[in-house]
Formats: sequence, C-alpha cells, structure tokens
Amino acid sequence: MKTLFDKIWDKHVVQNVEDGPTQLYIDRLFAHEVTSPQAFDTLRDKGIGVFRPAQIFAMPDHNTPSDQQDVINDPVGRKQVETLERNCREFGIRHFAMGTPDNGIIHVVGPEKGLSLPGMTIVCGDSHTSTHGAVGALAMGIGTSEVAEVLASQCILQTKPKSMRINIEGTLQPGVTAKDIALYIMAQMTTSGATGYVVEYAGSTIRSLSMEGRLTLSNLSIEMGSRAGIIAPDEITFAYLKGREYAPKGEAWDRAVEEWKKLKSDDDAVFDKEVTYRAEDIKPRITYGTNPGAGIAIDENIPALEDISETDRGQFLSMLEYMQFQPGQKLEGTPVDYCFLGACTNGRIEDFRAFASIVKGRKKAPGVVAWLVPGSWAVRRQIVEEGIDKVLEEAGFELRLPSCSACLAMNPDKVPAGKLSISTSNRNFVGRQGPGARTILASPLVVAASAITGRITDPRTL
Repeated sequence: MKTLFDKIWDKHVVQNVEDGPTQLYIDRLFAHEVTSPQAFDTLRDKGIGVFRPAQIFAMPDHNTPSDQQDVINDPVGRKQVETLERNCREFGIRHFAMGTPDNGIIHVVGPEKGLSLPGMTIVCGDSHTSTHGAVGALAMGIGTSEVAEVLASQCILQTKPKSMRINIEGTLQPGVTAKDIALYIMAQMTTSGATGYVVEYAGSTIRSLSMEGRLTLSNLSIEMGSRAGIIAPDEITFAYLKGREYAPKGEAWDRAVEEWKKLKSDDDAVFDKEVTYRAEDIKPRITYGTNPGAGIAIDENIPALEDISETDRGQFLSMLEYMQFQPGQKLEGTPVDYCFLGACTNGRIEDFRAFASIVKGRKKAPGVVAWLVPGSWAVRRQIVEEGIDKVLEEAGFELRLPSCSACLAMNPDKVPAGKLSISTSNRNFVGRQGPGARTILASPLVVAASAITGRITDPRTL
C-alpha cells in the first residue's frame, strides 16, 4: 500500500530522529554558482572535506551570458562563477565550466546526461530541482545550510512531506502543451495549493507526454508550493535514458530497468489528497498577474472585479496595476515587446522544434526583441544538427548560447522597465526578468505565435 514517493523515501531513510526529522540519504547533489559558495565556506570553517565528491556535479548557469561566453562583465556574477570553479577544484568535484560542451542549465543537463535516474534522491540549492522528478526521482530544492549538510555527509535532515496525486485524464487539444497543463493546474489549485506535499502526476494524459513535456510539468511543481513533483518511470522514461552518458550500460542497464519498473504507486496506495482534471478542459494559457497561478485561457478575459472575493481584491488590483492591465480586459491581441524561449522550463529540443513549427516560412514581427536560448550545449548542437537554426534564421531570429538568460535578472538578458515580455520561463514575479519588467508566462507555441505577430496570439490561429 505504498505510493511511489513512499517507496523512494523509505529506501533512503538512514534513521528517524525521535520527535524530529528524518535523516535521508542523497544520491545526487547538483550545485551551481549562486547558492553553493557559503556551503563550501561552512566546510572550510569546520575543517572537513566533501564526503562523496563523485556523487556531486556542478556548473554555472544563472550568471552565464547568452550573447558571448568569453567574459562575465558583472563583477558579482563573475566572482560567483569563479568561486564555484575554485571550490570544485579544491574539493575534487566534477565541474562543467561555462562555455564547455557539457555545460548548460543544471536542470537540463542532469536528465540529458543520465545523471538523474529513477529511484534517486536528488537535491540542489535551487527551487526548480523538482524538474528531475520527471524521471521518477525524488528531487527537492534545498537551502544553503542543507547543501553544506549533503557535502559533508551525503545526507540531509528532512521532515517527511504529505503525498498528493494529480490525475490528468483524456486527450489534449491541438496546440496544448505540458506548459499549459501546469499553468492550468496552478490556476485551479493556486500557488499554495500543494504546500507541504510531494505531488505525483498520473493519468492517461501524463502517460502520453514526452520526457521533455514531463520535465516541464515537474519543473513547475514548486510554483504551486509542493516540495517535489514526480512521475512514475515507464517505457518513455527508459527510452529517453538509454545510452545517456551516465546511465547504466549493458547488463547493468537491464538490471536497472527491472528495478525501475517497480517504481510506481501500488494499486491500493492511499494519498493524503487526490484530484483529477480533464485534458479536454485545457486550452493554451497565459498569465495576467505576478504569480504563475494568476492565469487564464488565451481566449478568455482577465476576471472581472466582481468575480474576485473581497479578501483577494487588494492583491488582484495590485497585480493588475503593476502589469498595466484592467479587470475584465482581453489580453489576446495585446502588443508585446520581448519574447523569450528558454529556461529550465522550456529550453529543451522539443521546445525549439515546437517554436520552429510556428515560425517556419514566416517572419519575426518588426520591433519585437526575441531571445531564443537553449538550455544546454547539447540542445544547441541538436538544434544545429536538425537544421532548426536555419529555420529560425530565415524567420529573423538569432539562436543564442546556453544560459538561464531572461528567466531571471542575474545576467545581461534583462527586460527593461515597463516593457511587456511573453516568456516560456517559470516565474512572473515583480522584477523577475528585470526591474519593472512585466512578464506573461506561456508555452513555446504561444510565444512563437506572438513573436511572429507582435501581439499575444493563439497559436491555433496560425
């Protein structure tokens, strides 16, 4: 009677502290340049080393420029990247340096290299670590002090979260993607609806998703407050992972797959909460506010003021004031200034294929600034191998270098104050893409259609 989450958790328990947290063994720690420096300093202060450096992989991504990668001009960002390299060298940790073929966004590189595998416990000092749950791993974002715990002991102290299963059943409409599923769930449950839970995504719709789609959905789990998102591994998972650099090989692969096939919730497993949605109810979606849950179908209007409870009206109006929108306004057709394709949410090859399917044979709208940023060098190589770069170039777009880019204002790709950006990234908080920037979250298809027309556009019309 165990859930998939229970099975992975129980297998990694080192000890249960009486009236306290669980000591949980961690299979993989990913580290990037922003949250790791203080953790390494903690080790130095205590005079201890890294317990199991072979299980830790590091790479810079947040501060990495996407226009060139010879130099980081921002002194703070440059220091963070240099400090990560120095720490990895000192403590014997594998480091994928900026500009090298192995580099990219950490949550894109992990799965594509087979570093993230079913049944693992995976942590990183970054909230979107939930991405790796798509392969059937328990993947959680942790704080800097917890990063130090894992470096020192390969364990972490955690209170066990509750379990939730979100079922999506049915067939998606044309033009609807995993990003739309995630934005739909957040609008239904709110951005705090899964707080305190590990969410398992299940149902016929989820089973039909590609690995790229599953990675997108798991990536956004944190945006509704959940501790992690997880999807049971299946033949789609195994086909994606087979032959990856760090995946098992030969007989070891066969043995691993037999074990991975057991990683599913038992038929009689009981979840603390369970909800079900119909795929047919989901349309291409966009956000209108300053949190990922403030969203609508692209052909709907922003809610009218009378549709908002009195307790929520202050926050609702504050969001709209920042976004320069009005209650009841229709956003479809609104001019956009910036279009961003990328991030650990939608920076994979499938996302670029989707974008190219819309822009092929068309031209980018005059005046629109478009940043198309692969999530890794491996993705960029595949884009070139498939000729997608030529399609983009002919349509007036430039393919940039792997980086977190305009997902967050920690590198040169910042949206200017007041400008409206439509973005495939994961957060639309105030100032997230730059001080005063206004962000609408959407799928690669919606962003592509908007880049061509210069206005928020339903891709189904193209």
